[in-house]
Amino acid sequence: MFVSYLILTLLHVQTAMLARPGGESIGCDDYLGSDKVVDKCGVCGGDNTGCQVVSGVFKHALTSLGYHRVVEIPQGATKINITEMHKSNNYLALRSRSGRSIINGNWAIDRPGKYEGGGTMFTYKRPNEISSTAGESFLAEGPTNEILDVYMIHQQPNPGVHYEYVIMGTNAISPQVPPHRRPGEPFNGQLVTEGRSQEDGEGKERHEEKEDVHGEAPEMFTSESAQTFPVRHPDRFSSHRPDSLVPPAPQPPRRSRDHNWKQLGTTECSTTCGKGSQYPIFRCVHRNTHEEVPESYCDSSMKPTPEEEPCNLFPCPAFWDIGEWSECSKTCGLGMQHRQVLCRQVYANRSLTVQPYRCQHLEKPETTSTCQLKICSEWQIRSDWTSCSVPCGVGQRTRDVKCVSNLGDVVDDEECNMKLRPNDIENCDMGPCAKSWFLTEWSERCSAECGAGVRTRSVVCMTNHVSSLPLEGCGNNRPAEATPCDNGPCTGKVEWFAGSWSQCSIECGSGTQQREVICVRKNADTFEVLDPYECSFLERPPSQQSCHLKPCGAKWFNTEWSMCSKSCQGGFRVREVRCLSDDMTLSNLCDPQLKPEERESCNPQDCVPEV
Repeated sequence: MFVSYLILTLLHVQTAMLARPGGESIGCDDYLGSDKVVDKCGVCGGDNTGCQVVSGVFKHALTSLGYHRVVEIPQGATKINITEMHKSNNYLALRSRSGRSIINGNWAIDRPGKYEGGGTMFTYKRPNEISSTAGESFLAEGPTNEILDVYMIHQQPNPGVHYEYVIMGTNAISPQVPPHRRPGEPFNGQLVTEGRSQEDGEGKERHEEKEDVHGEAPEMFTSESAQTFPVRHPDRFSSHRPDSLVPPAPQPPRRSRDHNWKQLGTTECSTTCGKGSQYPIFRCVHRNTHEEVPESYCDSSMKPTPEEEPCNLFPCPAFWDIGEWSECSKTCGLGMQHRQVLCRQVYANRSLTVQPYRCQHLEKPETTSTCQLKICSEWQIRSDWTSCSVPCGVGQRTRDVKCVSNLGDVVDDEECNMKLRPNDIENCDMGPCAKSWFLTEWSERCSAECGAGVRTRSVVCMTNHVSSLPLEGCGNNRPAEATPCDNGPCTGKVEWFAGSWSQCSIECGSGTQQREVICVRKNADTFEVLDPYECSFLERPPSQQSCHLKPCGAKWFNTEWSMCSKSCQGGFRVREVRCLSDDMTLSNLCDPQLKPEERESCNPQDCVPEV
């Protein structure tokens, strides 16, 4: 109603400006030269303080499928805007506090359009363009005459729902009545006609919506799907009252008892079926001859007021209501799209959903169809296979595979059919690898401080990548891991004698080890064990210590030297050196300065000719 008032006001201003050469404007109060305008609250000359804008965003994370309440729209709300913040597979729904569904009720998704509810008209929008990211929305001018609830049919994560409406405040300014308002002009958003407003008509229409058709079961016209779609039948036209409803211009009183008002038929029914309306037509006639005479011969104050009469109460034939096609299931190539097809029937100027069997006399339109937006891109192999990643054993090789559009441009892989994608990586077998013994250097310290002891080193068998070495395996000839050593004879005196340390409690890192410590006197070839107090003047060696066999880091390992390339006059021999961590895997943490040589000269002597 408020929009209608603004449109009529603007048309009135344009007409007035055309009629006045000076171009003076007319304010919303109908005064020439007035600068008053309608504020956001719909108040002529208002200062936007007569109302309150309520807005917010519903961002709750929902877990269960189904209907979830978003916001309550109070009675008297105007400028209603409920909009999804991003496109999703969810749907918005609207119902009255009395329980009547207005849009998308009972799991039935209505098509976009206009729906009456709560005393106002809601515009339901659902963008269908593939490129569009806009979500669904409800828009209405209001005001509402009852409390309405907005719901979300939750099917995927909630993108957020923005809601906004305007409610009149306690300090609202009452709209002023234009001093020169003519009959039938808008007044405060209502069209006044002989003491009845459009709101009265809407109230009656809402009352009629609850009636059944010829006493049939209410199931036939489910209120949840009630809509106000335009009637599709070509022989249907809107109901109207006869021109005689508007009071005629004042005429000179010519009252005569020879003339009176008489009903001469009725207007045409507003519909050919589904409950329309018509009005009686009253004409001024001669009392005796019943001939029609000008209306000025009768007393206009005595003219009966035409009352609406129902007509053509039988229901209209059911028809298939076809919704819009959904987005294509694929962005390229052959896909599928769907649309909603409902059986509807018109009654009381409303299109209502009925059971499908009522449309069985009509062929049901297809609800699914194939679609193709564009030709799909295809896979192209852009390079040959690379060399294998290892010189021996099993490795991998790769090649370049791209998704190319029909224009020749490289696009994202999702543009192509992933099921048909050629392999861009595969295993490769370069044959068995040769193996060699890898050794560390001998330890620098002897295990005994005096007398005989040993020095140790680490030995491991690993794959050898030096292709020039004619080795097929490590074999059973394992190099020694210990070698004898002697730091000289021990002196003949009383001293603490410490036995060998036990094994370290852990293989690498910090651990502990034990040994036996006794007091002895060494003679020429024998040892005499003494009481510990005999050695008390000496510092007793520890019987327990921390141990560190090897760091839990990396060390250099190398193979044995290969055969010399020459038997005389100088040749060279090679070995392979690797940095290995404690778990015997390749590492790059070794000190480069401590790396053993991988090549050295050999057999420098001159060659002796054979006899």
